[in-house]
Amino acid sequence: QAQLVESGGGLVQPGGSLRLSCAASGFTFSNYVMKWYRQAPGKERELVATISSTGRTANYINSVKGRFTISRDNAKNTVYLQMNSLKPEDTAVYYCNADRGAAWGTQYWGQGTQVTVSS
Repeated sequence: QAQLVESGGGLVQPGGSLRLSCAASGFTFSNYVMKWYRQAPGKERELVATISSTGRTANYINSVKGRFTISRDNAKNTVYLQMNSLKPEDTAVYYCNADRGAAWGTQYWGQGTQVTVSS
């Protein structure tokens, strides 16, 4: 009964901000690397940001560096993606992913939340 539920998506103007949340349940959240992916229509899903199980290390694709911030609150079993200075090319469905590691072969996915950046 592992579950990830994203929220916080919506329609924003270019230059605006959104904060996505992903609430986890049914597994030990603190054992997992958390990731945000996105997929735009007609494009492959791409990894946007990752954060280590402790929250000490975060990584981003170059196109979002300086604009997006991934964070997590292990006490709340929640990972966040703060998105600032949004651009139309950020428009996509954003997915939350929990990854135990290749040796474990355990991953969980959320259902996705739509982010649309448009005037």
